[in-house]
Amino acid sequence: MYDEDEDPNSVPLPYELPTSYKWHQHATFYHPMMAGSIDGTDVVPHDRAIVRATRAKYKPNKQVKGDPEKTLMVRHLPNQTKEISLRNVFSRYGDLQNCRLVRDAISGKSRGYAFVEYKCVRDCEEALRDSGDLVIDGQKVVVDRECERTLKGWIPRRFGGGFGGKKESGQLRFGGIERPFRRPIPVNSKPLGRQHSSTESRDGKRRFPSTSDAPRYKRTPHDDDKRSRMR
Repeated sequence: MYDEDEDPNSVPLPYELPTSYKWHQHATFYHPMMAGSIDGTDVVPHDRAIVRATRAKYKPNKQVKGDPEKTLMVRHLPNQTKEISLRNVFSRYGDLQNCRLVRDAISGKSRGYAFVEYKCVRDCEEALRDSGDLVIDGQKVVVDRECERTLKGWIPRRFGGGFGGKKESGQLRFGGIERPFRRPIPVNSKPLGRQHSSTESRDGKRRFPSTSDAPRYKRTPHDDDKRSRMR
């Protein structure tokens, strides 16, 4: 996105910042600066990984097969989870076209995520809606859409992008199923129930306070008694 010699703080963002009346819980495109903000309104990167992601030149893997609109990504899988377990869980929602557990190229061990492809878009959408609290092999997992081929500008986690993350790392990413965006705070909005002060009229013009507007002091018998003792 940016050249290595460019300062991300000095480069204008290629998108319009969300507002309190125009925003989305889930990202409709991907940009590391927006994903690194809880409401998508940050204009300065708060961790080095965001800078690294903005400078990354990532291109989706063209060798990946299947229909991205029918594919789900399953994250936070236990190391012992097998493909047969995934098939048993996700086949409840419809017929599967493919199920692929991502493994390390050297050790062959699971990398903790997988891709599940359905034959029908409707079954894929149903599985996504009903998997908010899904537990596989005793561990809660996160099910989201496949972002690499469906979300423009996608940058994977290994390049500083992605979604989710842990608070301990200080590199949380928002806009996904796990951590959706929050509504931006309204800017320059008037507080509810605001009362006009004595120096501002309803037409918005400033007025100098008049002495006649000040509350009058009412004399009491106690004041007269006090004055007589002071003489």
